[in-house]
Amino acid sequence: MTAKMRFSLKAGERIFINGAVLSVSQKVTLSLLNDARFLLESHVLQLADATTPMRQLYFVVQSLLINPQEEEKGMLAFRKIFDAILTITTDETVKSHLKSVSDFVAVGRMFEALKVIRSLFEAVEPAAPAEPATVSEKAA
Repeated sequence: MTAKMRFSLKAGERIFINGAVLSVSQKVTLSLLNDARFLLESHVLQLADATTPMRQLYFVVQSLLINPQEEEKGMLAFRKIFDAILTITTDETVKSHLKSVSDFVAVGRMFEALKVIRSLFEAVEPAAPAEPATVSEKAA
């Protein structure tokens, strides 16, 4: 038996375990006593937020984790997006991290792949534009 995984959920939060979506109505602490594919709702990226190639890759890997029954289609999408990103990437550190992502996906370790991709969001995505400075009426 592997070490158990414990986590707490607040009322209304959801967790995705082995393709099933669980919702809790009150605060609860769960313990997974064996290996399971899971993703906390706070790590779920919505399709509308998959606005960059790296976020699209994250969304596909997330889908592989949440919907294992669609693995064949998910792997085709993963390969297509992954290969496109790898082709346009010139940063060797990013390429190294992408290789780790591919290795994790190949052995079914989707959660680890997602962690690596999340770390790449800041490294490869442009920073959000700064809010225009405003002068308050009191300072003017």
